[in-house]
Amino acid sequence: MKRSTCYYFRSVSMALLAIGLLSFVIWQQQKPTLYIIGDSTVRNGDGSGSNNQWGWGSLIAPYFDTTRIAVRNHAIGGRSSRTFIIEGRWQRILDELRPGDYVVVQFGHNDAGPLDDTARARGTIRGTGEESKDIYNPITKKQEVVYTYGWYLRKYVNEAKAKGAIAIICSPIPRNNFKDGKVNRANEDYGKWARETAAATGACFIDLNNSIADEYEKLGPDQVKTFFPADHTHTNKEGARLNAGIVVSELKKLTACDLKKYIR
Repeated sequence: MKRSTCYYFRSVSMALLAIGLLSFVIWQQQKPTLYIIGDSTVRNGDGSGSNNQWGWGSLIAPYFDTTRIAVRNHAIGGRSSRTFIIEGRWQRILDELRPGDYVVVQFGHNDAGPLDDTARARGTIRGTGEESKDIYNPITKKQEVVYTYGWYLRKYVNEAKAKGAIAIICSPIPRNNFKDGKVNRANEDYGKWARETAAATGACFIDLNNSIADEYEKLGPDQVKTFFPADHTHTNKEGARLNAGIVVSELKKLTACDLKKYIR
């Protein structure tokens, strides 16, 4: 075969390869993305379970057809609805967010902490109102205006919606706190405020606190205890898998959200 003919076929092959790669990139970019944000109950450590603790967000991707939707768990331990924002983590997601994407939000476990302590300074004002407080943040060494838990949740929802994305608020998962066979629930604080914020903003809502608590009560305290190897907040892989399954079951029930069409 002449050199010119070989060169021609090689050029054609490279062109077809380039077209194929370009088509793959475009296909990937057209897929919607499910972003998950939250604390260590959603993603513990680096998400690998190296400490035998898992968040439910690390085990949810297999429930979805990932050829049609990308799943990105951006949750990180120790964060509250406030610190996830002030650290710039939410802004990085916003910069990538596109119409048709989804954002699942679950905060609350760390929002009850102090506003301006020298250890974490991660708390938010209780409730859903417009109250605020000027503080000096000893962690960032800057002045900061701190708002209510509901204020920060509204910010997530409103900014996601402004990008054409669909927001889903989850009430925080329950801890392993049983009393007389019943799980302590968050129906008078963070669970209630999450529900109220979802209703006020038009976001979808998953009452994860009550849904998981119901399942824990069915299983009983002895079985549930096996899900919590270190403390009453962080689950092992079995517990996280149970919680992820409940999240998916609740997603299927949402009438105002079509995320369920991507579930396997």
